[in-house]
Order: sequence, then C-alpha cells, then structure tokens
Amino acid sequence: MSETKSPLPAISDLDLAGITALVAELGLEKYRSAQILDAVWRSDATTWAGVTTLSKRAQETLAAVARFYSTETVEREDVEDGATTKLLITLSGGAKVEAVLMRYPPDPRRGRGERATICVSSQAGCAVGCPFCATGELGFTRNLTAGEIQDQVRLARQILRGEGRELTNVVFMGMGEPLQNLDPVLASIDGLTDPLRGGIGQRRIVVSTSGVVPGINRLAQVRPQVTLAVSLHAARNPLRDLLVPLNRKWPVEEVVAAAAAHARTTGRRTTFEVTMIDGINDRPDDAAALVQVLRGSDSHVNLIPMNSVAHTPWQESSAQRIEEIAEQLRASGLSVTVRRNRGREAGAACGQLAAERAGTPPPAAVARRRELLVVASAAALQGRRSPTPLAPSGPLTPSDPLGGGDAP
Repeated sequence: MSETKSPLPAISDLDLAGITALVAELGLEKYRSAQILDAVWRSDATTWAGVTTLSKRAQETLAAVARFYSTETVEREDVEDGATTKLLITLSGGAKVEAVLMRYPPDPRRGRGERATICVSSQAGCAVGCPFCATGELGFTRNLTAGEIQDQVRLARQILRGEGRELTNVVFMGMGEPLQNLDPVLASIDGLTDPLRGGIGQRRIVVSTSGVVPGINRLAQVRPQVTLAVSLHAARNPLRDLLVPLNRKWPVEEVVAAAAAHARTTGRRTTFEVTMIDGINDRPDDAAALVQVLRGSDSHVNLIPMNSVAHTPWQESSAQRIEEIAEQLRASGLSVTVRRNRGREAGAACGQLAAERAGTPPPAAVARRRELLVVASAAALQGRRSPTPLAPSGPLTPSDPLGGGDAP
C-alpha cells in the first residue's frame, strides 16, 4: 500500500532566519537569501522558474525543497465593477479557502486616501458552527499554516500591483475562527508586519473572533497594536447560545469583559459586529441589551446585513429596521456604522463560494435543518437556554441526511 506523500513546505512559512538557514544548507551563495525574500514578497513571479534574479541552478535547487506558493489552484472572479475580487484557493490535500480583496476610493471627509483590504481565512471551514454562516455549513477541515495565510496576502498584492495599487489593510474575517488557530495566525502577522516581508503596520490588521476569551487575552499581550473585532451578534445569552455556540463556554459577559481588558491594555478600540437577522436579533429589546453591555466601553458597533445561506430559514433585516436599530444605539451613546456587504452578488461573502463547490445538500436535509432552527430560535427568543449546540455543522450529504441534528 503506497503512502501519500506530504507536500513540500512553502517558502512563505520561513522567516529571514529560516531562509538564511535553508540557503546555507543548500550550499547557495549567502546573498541569495535577500533575493529570495524579494522574489517572494516583491516580485510578480508565481514559480521559482519565474524568479529571474536567481540562477537556473538556484531555481532548480529551491524548487526541489520548497514550493514558491502554498496554493494548488486559484479561481478568481471580479465583481461590483472591479471593486471586489473573490479568490477560491485550493490548498494541499484539496482543502478550499476563500479570500476577498476589496478596493475603496478616497474618503476626504475622514481624511482617508485610496485603500485596498484583503479579507483572509485562517482555517478551512470552521468548528464554531454559527447557523447563519455559510462557513459553518462546511464544518471544520483543518487549520491553515502561517504560510497559507500569508500567501492569500501575497496573491492580493500581486493583483493590486498589476493595477498600480498597494495593499493597505488585512482583516482576519474570512473562513475560520482565528483564535482557535492562534499560533499560525500570530506567525502570519509577524510575516505581514516584518519590514523585509509584508511591511504592513500592525494597526492596519484586524483580527476577528467569535469570543475565544483566552485568545483575546493572549492577543492583547503579544500583539498589542492589532485591532480586535468581536462577532457578538446578540447581547443576551439565550439567543447568543444559538447564534454563536461558543457562547456556552464563554458567555456574553466574559467576552465583553475580555474585549474591554484588551482595549485597556492596547489602547485600541474594539469593534463589535452584529449580523442583522430579521425577527431574531433586530428588535428594540435587542438594541437595549446591546446598550446595557457596551455602554461606557468606548467600543464601536458594526451592523451587518445577513447573507442568505441554504440551511437557514432566516433572512436579513430590512434596511429600514437596521437603520432604526442604529439610531437607537447612537441615541444611547454608542458609535455605530452600518456595513454594506462586499461581493455578495457573486457569492463572495465568507464561505459562500466554498459551500457552492461542496455541492447542494438534499432538500430533505435542508428542510429538517430549517425546522430545527425554527424551534431553537423560538426557544431562545423566549429566554430558554439549551445546554448543547444545535446539530454539529457540516456539509449535509445523502449519507447524513439530517446533519446529525436533534431537536433542542
């Protein structure tokens, strides 16, 4: 029986010290280290053969021990008149992740010039299982390496260089829970902020979490200039238990307290994200609960219309309802913005494109999943807490028609 051969490591997983050691081990000239760094982070090359500053011998020697990119294939689609580029990336072993590149025009009112932001994934799939999230439908496949995370940024930079633009911001808001893959995420931030590699300031990086309290605490200590965003979605525990299953381990109060401690330690304002779901978390009482837990925190609230996903009976709140909630929050002293989702017209919102590639689940499975969510949401809205999450997330297939779910 033949064994599956592991792929070669990616050069993006190595820092300067690692590249220097590799160059010495391969018997290449010392100055090749600087050439390799420049080729990886500054050139338009996509393979070792395309690095024209390297000799053919050096190209072939390096190709035998390290991949130039960790990606196997990349599918690209430009939407919104070119303002948004969605990337579906296949990694070793067939894992698929998404990255979304967003371009913004200058905003003189805020003193902002032209910006370009890449939203990166930190995991293939996600184990948190938020029922309104397309990634949650896929379940968890594996963690990404630091190089696999950084290569999403390298791809974005190459695209932008071809347009005469520069990448300005990186947000960890793609597939996965970054703080459940914290060491590779921290290593990738080191690479992205290293002047010899990514050269991006820490203050231009946002890490979003669904509320992994130990990770929030560690992030404050080791990367104090990185901005924290918390996917809150509800301020009352019974409802947040349903919307963010991690809430059973780290409830609202603990998450908000950890975010406040992060802000005190770092001097960086936290953003709390709320995906607006019609009839679920968009009532005046929901806004009042948000005010109660966030008042005085000097945080910012981002209201985000929900993207429709196959297994969920819920729909996004109306624009009018979202604006009413925003005004209620502002009247109570909170800073609020309403975010327009980018790329949703072509399925570029987090996990949607990968979910499409995973195939359409059987209609009976979708119907059953929706039934369970209707029952669970009714209980949550009545203030009843369930001790266990609703059905482990994962692609629903004919062999698992109900997705393993039981009624709450």
